[in-house]
Amino acid sequence: MTEPATPAAPSARTRMRRVSTNAHYDTATLHAIIDDAYLCHIAFTDDHGSHCIPTACWREDGHLYIHGSNGSRMLKRLTESETCVTITHLDGLVMARSAFSHSMNYRSAMIYGRFEVVTDEAERHRTMEAFMEKLAPGRQAEVRPGSDKEYAATTIMRIALDEAACKVRSGGPTDDEEDLSWPAWAGVLPFARVPMKPVVDPACIIDAPAYVIGWQKW
Repeated sequence: MTEPATPAAPSARTRMRRVSTNAHYDTATLHAIIDDAYLCHIAFTDDHGSHCIPTACWREDGHLYIHGSNGSRMLKRLTESETCVTITHLDGLVMARSAFSHSMNYRSAMIYGRFEVVTDEAERHRTMEAFMEKLAPGRQAEVRPGSDKEYAATTIMRIALDEAACKVRSGGPTDDEEDLSWPAWAGVLPFARVPMKPVVDPACIIDAPAYVIGWQKW
C-alpha cells in the first residue's frame, strides 16, 4: 500500500529552511494549533512603521477570523496589503548539558495572505456567535445579543488558511556526544496553560452555569 505523500510547502515563503524536519504543512496540524489559541499576532506596516499586534482569533473551516472597532488602524490597513499572522504555544523548556544546545518544545503557525472584510450580515452574526462559543461553550445562549448599533460599529475580517506553515518541536535535549558526560541535569521542564478557579463578579447573583463549573476540568 502506498503511503500518502507528505504535504509540501504551499509557497516559497512558507518553506522551512532552518530545522526543516520540524516543519508541518498539513491541514490537521494547522487547525489544531489555531483551535488551541485565543490570541494571534498580526504583523503589518503603515506610514508609522512596522507593527505586530495581538488580537483575539477563532477558526471556521478554512479561515481565521478577527474582529475589532471600525476605527482600528490595523483593520483598515489589513485590506490594503499582505500580512503575516503567527500563533505560538510553549510546551516546555528543554534543558541540555551544553548552554547552546538548550531549546524549547512548541507548536507554532504562520499564515500569509490578505484579510477580507465579512460583509454579509447573517454571516457576521453567525461567526461572532461562533467566537463566543469558542470562548465558553454555552455562553452565547445566556448573554444579551449584540445590538444593531454594536454590530454596525464592528469590523469582522477573515484570512484564508491556504498559505500557511507550522513548526513543531517535541522531545528531550539533543546534546553533542562529547557533552553527554558533563555533570548537569538534562531533560524537559513541561509548560502548559492551566485554567484557574473562576472569580465571580460580586454583583452577580446567577448560579454558575456548567461551563463555569467545568472550567478547571478542561
